[in-house]
Amino acid sequence: MEWIIIVGGIVLIVLLIFGLIASLNSERSLVEERLSQYIEDEGQKNLDREAQKYVITNWVSKRVEKTPFGGRIARDLARADMKFKVAEYIVLIALSILFFGLVAWFIGNQHWFSALIGAVFGAIAPRMYVRSQQRKRLQKFSDQLPDMLNLMVNGLRAGYSTMQAMEAISKELPSPINDEFRRVVQELQIGIPMETALDNLLRRIPSDDLDFVVTAINVQREVGGNLSEILDNISFTIRERIRIKGEVRVLTAQVRTSGTVLSLIPFGLTLILWFLNPDYLLSITDRGMLCAGIIICIVLGLIFSGYFVMMRIADIEV
Repeated sequence: MEWIIIVGGIVLIVLLIFGLIASLNSERSLVEERLSQYIEDEGQKNLDREAQKYVITNWVSKRVEKTPFGGRIARDLARADMKFKVAEYIVLIALSILFFGLVAWFIGNQHWFSALIGAVFGAIAPRMYVRSQQRKRLQKFSDQLPDMLNLMVNGLRAGYSTMQAMEAISKELPSPINDEFRRVVQELQIGIPMETALDNLLRRIPSDDLDFVVTAINVQREVGGNLSEILDNISFTIRERIRIKGEVRVLTAQVRTSGTVLSLIPFGLTLILWFLNPDYLLSITDRGMLCAGIIICIVLGLIFSGYFVMMRIADIEV
């Protein structure tokens, strides 16, 4: 009976997670399509009706987002372009903790420490995924930035206004850069000042190269000047920076990979030994908890110091 309860609980949690993800992907994609037309009255009505289905979720998310912790979560989700609300993301973390905790407890001889290991991994796994999505999206955006500047420069030279050039970017270029500039255009259409819209873009995409572009546009709007020529010069600078960064990334890839793998090997081996033979690892406490604590602190200090040194070697500022 106990085994049936455990297996049933695990299956239920997996189904809940997949159901939540599938529901969010389908419903939120519909909302995103309607958002592109929310300037029209009918689109606004549809959006309001869709939002009413999530009254409780929206209410909880708004309350959580007002806290510093919730604000950071909302910012990270926006940077990763994930369609989760803050409350939904917190629920997903709770389900992940419960699921991995049960799995680890079941595999690890039903020991409480095994459940704790699984719960910790379940807590950090969604965060790691969000960080990974952020890095991939930021890298893709940075690679598309020179093409965006060329299209914007050509549009300005053809007589487009700044907003019209941004609208052309949102239609001509691929994701993710077209999605971000579509949001900027939509914010401008509902009356948000361009400085605020560009600051919101910079908040979602924390890029130094994009900061140059935003600063140039804001300065040109205040003091005037030939924006197309300014952006053309910035485009050349950004292309060179991207080329040099790519070369540096290739040359330091071995060091970064070696540092990461060598630092994770002790933790991986420790986890494997714990789940295979926990008594062997607990034998470290035979000489006392103080001696075991000192050994663990020395080992962790050596691992993290070695990882820090190798990452500093590979961190070349461009």
